[in-house]
Amino acid sequence: MKQIFELKEVLNNIHEGSDVFNKIKKIQMDYSQENFLLFCLNTKNQVVKKQIVFKGSADGCLLDPKVIFRNALLSKAVKVIIAHNHPSGCLKPSNEDEDIYKRMKDAGEMIDIKVIDSIVFNKKEFYSMQANN
Repeated sequence: MKQIFELKEVLNNIHEGSDVFNKIKKIQMDYSQENFLLFCLNTKNQVVKKQIVFKGSADGCLLDPKVIFRNALLSKAVKVIIAHNHPSGCLKPSNEDEDIYKRMKDAGEMIDIKVIDSIVFNKKEFYSMQANN
């Protein structure tokens, strides 16, 4: 019987936090300072853009949601994943991390861009807020 079509999984698809972390590990960055990353996704959870949006100090990073969502809108994203490292190596999200995730989700809803996860990472491990909340 002749095969009519073949289903292939696109390698860029994001299915879970480990998919994001595998992409993060390929990005060169200075882990001694906090880096805030943005992954813009289309409707098929394919990464259409990834970038380090903000760089901070050894214990923090100032964020501007307008910049984050401007980048998402310009890349025609319908979903985003935010991620940042803790230079200390600790994966436990701070209260501020949890608050930022909630505020970003609320802001995204207003413009119909879903914030599907917030990842805290170090060089070897990650913590997914979506999987753990």
